[in-house]
Amino acid sequence: MQDKTSELLSAKAIFLKAMELADESQRQQWLQEQCGGNSELLCKVEALLAAAGGKSAASPLDAVANAMGVEETVLTADLEPSPDATTKPLPHRLERQQIGPYKLLEQIGQGGFGTVYMAEQTSPVKRKVALKVLKPGMDSNEVIARFEAERQALAMMDHPNIARVLDGGTTEQGRPYFVMELVRGVPVTDYCDEVRATTEERLALFVDICRAVQHAHQKGIIHRDLKPSNVLVTMHDDKPVPKVIDFGIAKALSQQLTDRTLFTGYQQMLGTPAYMSPEQAQMSGIDIDTRSDVYSLGV
Repeated sequence: MQDKTSELLSAKAIFLKAMELADESQRQQWLQEQCGGNSELLCKVEALLAAAGGKSAASPLDAVANAMGVEETVLTADLEPSPDATTKPLPHRLERQQIGPYKLLEQIGQGGFGTVYMAEQTSPVKRKVALKVLKPGMDSNEVIARFEAERQALAMMDHPNIARVLDGGTTEQGRPYFVMELVRGVPVTDYCDEVRATTEERLALFVDICRAVQHAHQKGIIHRDLKPSNVLVTMHDDKPVPKVIDFGIAKALSQQLTDRTLFTGYQQMLGTPAYMSPEQAQMSGIDIDTRSDVYSLGV
């Protein structure tokens, strides 16, 4: 655990220094010197820089504020929709890339360990799906275990208000991936504000969300990161339907989600501070049960 903590601190320190370097060539040279051959550390720092927009900080205090804002995304594998997801094309080197029967179309979200793409399934049927794949270099046993746990948690769900998992596998490079129902939606709070939803309409959406979370709890799964950006509202037959997404840090109450060792260290924060329960914020991993999700629903 000490090695893991030290590496996270190193990533943050390198990130803060890199934010002060406005020249891109100097920044890249700094990253290579500090990370050396540690590809996992380099990926973490680059993810922090990407989440911060690659902008230099106006002051050390601004740099710290930027780090606090993005560190949660990178170090807890929290998956957030990309702000420009609908217009962000794939990098040239990924154009027309195929993963199994899935053709990658565009990136629609990313977290610390995984990237989500809109993809087109080419066989045996044609349809648009969401494909989440582990980032290159993020192949430690702990990261792979958490990725597999998310895939299995989703596979256990069968509820209209939870994004369904459709398929899974491993790329030719050995990176695990899984395929989900493509949810074309916006965060629940944004939707309610945009349509000026009445109190009754908001409560109707909230009831559906509660039923989805109850279904997960009945399957023995705690989400642990319920927040507006992880509840997307999509339209079906002109009716708003909320979908709970991102079980990336979900916890199983009774069964094992993966054959690999899944370890959450003491004092390791998982989740979003603004929405987590007091016991989850203590970072001890003790006494986390369904009540933590209920608390987050009420925030």
